[in-house]
Amino acid sequence: MVCLGNICRSPLAEGILQDKIYKQKLNWIVDSAGTAGYHIGEAPHHLSQKVALQNGINISHQKCRKFLRKDIIEFDKIYVMDEENYAEVKSICGNDWNENKVDLLLNESYPNENRSVPDPWYGNEDGYHKVFKMINEACEAIIKKYK
Repeated sequence: MVCLGNICRSPLAEGILQDKIYKQKLNWIVDSAGTAGYHIGEAPHHLSQKVALQNGINISHQKCRKFLRKDIIEFDKIYVMDEENYAEVKSICGNDWNENKVDLLLNESYPNENRSVPDPWYGNEDGYHKVFKMINEACEAIIKKYK
């Protein structure tokens, strides 16, 4: 799961999908990263943590990290939150780029529509609830698709 800073959207996506994986007893590994290194080592945004916890998911243990070129090799699927994240992941991957491994997360809910998960960073708590709902629906679709 990849967003810009790995502090709002992708930590939520990691936590939501990890919760679903655990409940389904699947042997999957999920991680998150950001295309920019603004918050390396920090915990997710306090509102991401709050909204996740209100939905029974604790993401406070996560630490922000930067997306690395090796991630395209190590992971089977990489979901990005928007077109800018997609372009940045492609740039970081260089010659290791594999378009079959990378997709916008909401394409799982809305196939081929290339919708973005909006960045709630500059908004209020309501935006984090909306983002949680979008990501949750996409993660549910991922479970159904790959289970």
